[in-house]
Amino acid sequence: MTPSSTDESPRHPLLAGLNDASGLREFSSEQLGTVADEIRDVLCNLLATRTAHFASNLGVVELCLALHTEFDFRRDRLIWDTGHQIYPHKLITGRYTAFESIRTKGGLMGYPNPNESVYDLFMTGHAGSSVSTAVGLRSGDVLSAGQDDRRTVAVIGDGAFPSGIVFEALNNAGALGDDLTIVLNDNKMSICPRTGAIASYLDRLRGNPFYTGLKSEVVRLLDHVPMFGDPAERLLAQMKEGVKAGLLGGMLFEELGIRYVGPIDGHNTSLMRKYLRLCRETQGPVLLHVVTEKGHGYKPAAEDPVFFHTPPAFEDRGGTPVTQGSEGRPPYTTHARDAIGDAMHRDERVTVITAAMCQGNKLEPVREQYPDRFFDVGICESHAVAFAAGQCKAGLRPIVDIYSTFLQRSYDQIFQEVTLQDLPVVFMMDRAGLTGPDGPTHHGVYDIGYMRVFPNLVLMAPGYAAELSMMLDAALQLSHPSGIRYPKASALELDHMPAPVEIGKAEWIRGRGDDSVVGTIVAYGAMLEQAIAAAEALQGDMNVAVVNARFVKPIDHGMVRDCLSGGRFTIVLEEGTGVGGFGSAFLESASDQRLDTRSLHRVALPDEFVEHGDRPDLLDQWGLSADRVVALARQAAGQVSVG
Repeated sequence: MTPSSTDESPRHPLLAGLNDASGLREFSSEQLGTVADEIRDVLCNLLATRTAHFASNLGVVELCLALHTEFDFRRDRLIWDTGHQIYPHKLITGRYTAFESIRTKGGLMGYPNPNESVYDLFMTGHAGSSVSTAVGLRSGDVLSAGQDDRRTVAVIGDGAFPSGIVFEALNNAGALGDDLTIVLNDNKMSICPRTGAIASYLDRLRGNPFYTGLKSEVVRLLDHVPMFGDPAERLLAQMKEGVKAGLLGGMLFEELGIRYVGPIDGHNTSLMRKYLRLCRETQGPVLLHVVTEKGHGYKPAAEDPVFFHTPPAFEDRGGTPVTQGSEGRPPYTTHARDAIGDAMHRDERVTVITAAMCQGNKLEPVREQYPDRFFDVGICESHAVAFAAGQCKAGLRPIVDIYSTFLQRSYDQIFQEVTLQDLPVVFMMDRAGLTGPDGPTHHGVYDIGYMRVFPNLVLMAPGYAAELSMMLDAALQLSHPSGIRYPKASALELDHMPAPVEIGKAEWIRGRGDDSVVGTIVAYGAMLEQAIAAAEALQGDMNVAVVNARFVKPIDHGMVRDCLSGGRFTIVLEEGTGVGGFGSAFLESASDQRLDTRSLHRVALPDEFVEHGDRPDLLDQWGLSADRVVALARQAAGQVSVG
């Protein structure tokens, strides 16, 4: 469904008339309310065609409008954290007509994108970095001639707020004292309901019985009380702090040198504009605490914001969402969840740790069945890994279940606390590979390279559904750390008896020892599905063997030797970057064994950031679809025969 009607009048006339956000300043309060309604209508129409971030965007509509009416972000600075709540911002900054293309190949990105608009400064797909980058932007403007009048705003959610980097940034911001507005968007949610002591602290602030107007008057009164001499000044300062602690709350921030304002209603545009002006005119860093409702304006999303964070496509029928039925094989994530639950049932030492991704990792049943051994630490991946190391040292067998692209945020802890100590933590790397419409911020294509450099670490990837539980069982028996990667995709189901999982040993699916074989396709992980499909498509022309590599570290050196012997071609497939990936490990093994690699063809993702699009289309674009592998095999066979 397009944003505009098919007749002459646009369906969303106010949005359609905005070339950029500056036009909002001419709108009345009533017109701004109409724009909010139009934005929500566009979002509901979008979900009729594809999955997209929904509830979080509904919750920031009024906040977005207030920000853009009080600041000119063509010059001022705005950082959204996390960027999946960027849709209203895109709609009012000149991208309404292109909005129907969002999250499709070649279309708008579902996150901020500096290549799309001057309004987007950073490609923010992960959480927690907005305050740091905002502090840096403000510092740069202060040091640059003629830039000091620019205003800087960071919008951060309460789910991301406990991230360690946020407090590093607040510590720096309070010390620098530069003008800065931090908008804390408090909706009591991350993707799932948030956890931790910071969440409880924000709940207490929100529950303060004194409304914002009264608190502001108290502060204004205290600021005008005269002081007489140094002793009196000190006494008055202590009195002011005591009153502020009792009436305002927010002393955690005040003690860091950051003025706290709020909490205020995040769906009252006029009220937010008033307080944004106050923040803009206040010297030094200010934190504005805004309370919003995730899913606001669409009752089903407000009632179930977890499901409607990124729901499947649905049609709204009179306020009732009817989702499109999905058929097909269960995804790897489901098999991983079941394997984790089974392992926890068998061994009371097994725990599972996630970083605010209980829903994404489908761990809700595990959380319900084993609440004492389930740990959601919030968006704090570094802490999650160090926490797991501590549990491991105490004799437990922790499983760290985190997306590949988020796990890299804990790189130092993987090094120092886990692999250096040789502790048997198990890393379950979900979303390893292409994540489709989420794009380059979320593609988990670097874990092979960034993990396999560490000593002591065993790395594996299942090629089909039955292997995942087998690999987890093998990992939990190790006395070393290990990692298991799997994609956001349906798991291949093979009708064969899996070979036992032996550390460092590949599994030959077909063609081993067959003299008629002219080449071998070696697949690491989920690329096995494409390898088998390609081999079957080639059956009429040639006999091709297929290997399920299983391990990148330790790699099966015997398998490498068998593949490169006898003058046959070898194609190596991996759903990850070719730099430092499985193909690199294959080449290293071949080099160490002094093998001839002239007939070797490595197929991987390129040394560039891959844009968003459907996973099958992206695989085909970069040579990893079955059809592209078939074409390469025919070419490789011709080269071998000529040679």
